[in-house]
Amino acid sequence: MSVELKKADKKTSDYRKIKKLYKKAFPAEERAPFFLLSAKAKKERVDFWGLYDGDKWVGLMYVVNYADLSYVFYFAVSESERGRGYGSEALKAAKAEYKGRKLFLAIEQLDPDAENYGERVRRKQFYQRNGFEELGQKLREASVIYELLGIGGAVGAEEYDFMMKEYLGRILSRLAVMKIIDE
Repeated sequence: MSVELKKADKKTSDYRKIKKLYKKAFPAEERAPFFLLSAKAKKERVDFWGLYDGDKWVGLMYVVNYADLSYVFYFAVSESERGRGYGSEALKAAKAEYKGRKLFLAIEQLDPDAENYGERVRRKQFYQRNGFEELGQKLREASVIYELLGIGGAVGAEEYDFMMKEYLGRILSRLAVMKIIDE
């Protein structure tokens, strides 16, 4: 088994499955509107991937790029395919695709009082098994604070700001609260 990253857009045969997984896998407060993701994916520095094992669709990955940064904004494996190694294979494919770049992502903080604490611990362990390290940084997106994990080193706060301003555009970047907080 190996996972391929294939560009996803409205013409993709599995587009509806991708949209459904996106809405199910991420809590409403952590999701951008799907139409916005699709529109932004038309930009040169945004990669919206369907994850495939041959012709079989198994998940999604959405990556925003800037300078030497590649931010895995969203990543999910289809519920019916979880636990089969597809997540690890997808990250392996992403590491190859973005080799030589700082590849990073944000996960929910490990808060023992959180309802899904066990899930958060397993998620962090999964990423660490796949080569992602603690960056010693937090990310505030609106009212949610995440921990950053990555490959290739820490992410500069100013560099992150430039990336998000370019991604979101002049108007949306003024409305969004997205800041890196060094620990």
